[in-house]
Amino acid sequence: MIDNNIIQKTSAWPFVEGRKLLKERADLIKKKNKIIFQTGYGPSGLPHIGTFGEVARTTMMINAIKSFNVIDCDLITFSDDMDGLRKVPENIPNSNILDANLGKPLTKIPDPFNKFSSFGEHNNEMLKSFLDKFKFKYNFKSSTAHYQTGKFNNSLTRVLEKYEQIMEIILPTLRAERRKTYCPFLPICPETGKVLEIKPVEINKNKNRIIFDNNGNKLETNILDGACKLQWKVDWAMRWFTFDVDFEMYGKDLTESAIISSKICKILGKKPPSGFAYELFLDENGEKISKSKGNGVTIEQWLRYASPESLTLYMYQNPKRAKKLYAEVVPKTVDEYLTFIEKFSAQNLEQQLLNPVWHIHNGQPPKEKVVMPFSMLLNIVGSSQADSRDILWKFINRFHPDIKPENYKILDGLTQFAINYFKDKVEPKKNFKKPNEKEKTALQNLVNQLSKISQNTEPEDIQTQIYSVGKESGYKENLRDWFKLIYEVVFGETDGPRMGYFVSFFGVKETVELINQKIK
Repeated sequence: MIDNNIIQKTSAWPFVEGRKLLKERADLIKKKNKIIFQTGYGPSGLPHIGTFGEVARTTMMINAIKSFNVIDCDLITFSDDMDGLRKVPENIPNSNILDANLGKPLTKIPDPFNKFSSFGEHNNEMLKSFLDKFKFKYNFKSSTAHYQTGKFNNSLTRVLEKYEQIMEIILPTLRAERRKTYCPFLPICPETGKVLEIKPVEINKNKNRIIFDNNGNKLETNILDGACKLQWKVDWAMRWFTFDVDFEMYGKDLTESAIISSKICKILGKKPPSGFAYELFLDENGEKISKSKGNGVTIEQWLRYASPESLTLYMYQNPKRAKKLYAEVVPKTVDEYLTFIEKFSAQNLEQQLLNPVWHIHNGQPPKEKVVMPFSMLLNIVGSSQADSRDILWKFINRFHPDIKPENYKILDGLTQFAINYFKDKVEPKKNFKKPNEKEKTALQNLVNQLSKISQNTEPEDIQTQIYSVGKESGYKENLRDWFKLIYEVVFGETDGPRMGYFVSFFGVKETVELINQKIK
C-alpha cells in the first residue's frame, strides 16, 4: 500500500481521477464495497485502437485506486452488438455480404471474414483477443446476449414505466421531424430481421407491449426478450442502471450524450456514474479517426511496429488533449518509453508515480538497461539492409559484446519491430540526395578521417571528429547543414541518429564503405 500523504500529493491523472471518484460516490461504494467500471465498444467496424485506449486508461485508474484502497473493482467491457448496421465500413472483405444485410443487428449478419457465426461475433472476438494480449482483467458483456436472454427485462420494464419522463428529456434535443417518430424502443422486424426506427402508436405498460406504425401497417411487439432494443442514449442509461456502474470514460464528442443519459439514469432510479471525457485521436491530416473510415493506426499495425507497452504509454499521455495518431508517431513513442524505463529506478516514489511506466506496469516496470534507442536501430536496419534479428544483434554486440537477447528482452523485441517498421514505413519514403562536387569533397574528408580511427574509439570522440571535419569543410557557421547533408546522402532522410554512436554501433569500416557507396 502507498502512503496516503503521497497519494494526495501526486498529480498523476489516474490518481487524481481515482480520488475524485471515491469522494463523489463514497456512500454508494461503501454500501456495496465494490466499484463498477464500464467501457463500451461499438462493433460496427474492426476493433478500434480508441476502444483499447478506454480499457487501458480505465485499468490505470483501477490500479491506482487499488494501490491505496483495499476494494474490489470490476471492469465491464460492453459490446453494442445488437445495433443495426447503418453503413458498410471501409477495408472489409466481401463487403457485399454487409451491404445485403444493412439494418440488421450486427450479430445477425454473416461474418465477411468467414471465421465466426456473425460479423458482430467476429469483431467481439478480435477485441477480446487483443485485450487478452495485454492481460487486462475485464468482464465482457454482449448486448445481444443480455437482451435475448432476458437479463435486461426488468430494466426494460422500468424504461417503459418511465416512458413519458424519458420522452420529456429526449424530445427537446431532437429536430422537429425526428420528434414526430421518435421512440426509445426499436422493434426488430419479424419479417426482415432489421432494427426499425418507427413511430409508436399505442403503449401498453401493463402488458409490456408497444404498437408501432410500420409503413401504414401495425406492428405489435413485446419489449422483452430481444424483441426490441433501446435507442443508444437510453440504452446507455439503462446499462448504467442495470449494472450499477460507478465510472465510465467517453470521448469528448459524447459529452452532451452523457449528460442526457445521466438524466435518464436518474429517472430510472439511480445516480449516474462519474465520468471522464477524453479528447479524440486525429489522423495525420488532423481529421477524427473513425472505425468506418479506417484511418489512423490500427491495433494490428501498432503491434507490428512496436510493443504493447509503447501503445499503453501513448494512451496514458495527455488524455484530455487531442493527439495525432499515425505511423510516424510510433518510433517517437517507443523511444519515450525507453527513456521512462531508464529513469525509473533512480527516482523516489513521488517521482515514480509521475512516471508513466508505473501506470503501464502497475508499479513494477522491467529493470533493463537501455542499450540504444529505437531510432538508432531503424538506421542500422536501413544501412545494413538487415532482414533478421540475428544480423542486428551482431551490430549490437560490437558495442556491447557481453549482452544476450535472452537477458535483454525489450531490446530483442525492438529488433524485429525495427525491421518491420523500416520495411513498411521508412524504405518506401527514402529520398537519397545526390551530392554535388563540393559536398562530395566534404564527405570524402569525413571518410578519410574515419579511416584513421579504430573500432574501439569512444562514440563521443568519433562525434567530435565528425564535428571537426564539418568545420574544416565549410560548415563552421552552420553545423546543422553538415549533419543534414550526411543524413540525406547516407540515410535518405533529413535527420537521423547521433553519428558518433551510429559509427560505433555500425562499425567504422562499415560506415566508411557505406559513405563511399553513396558518393560514387
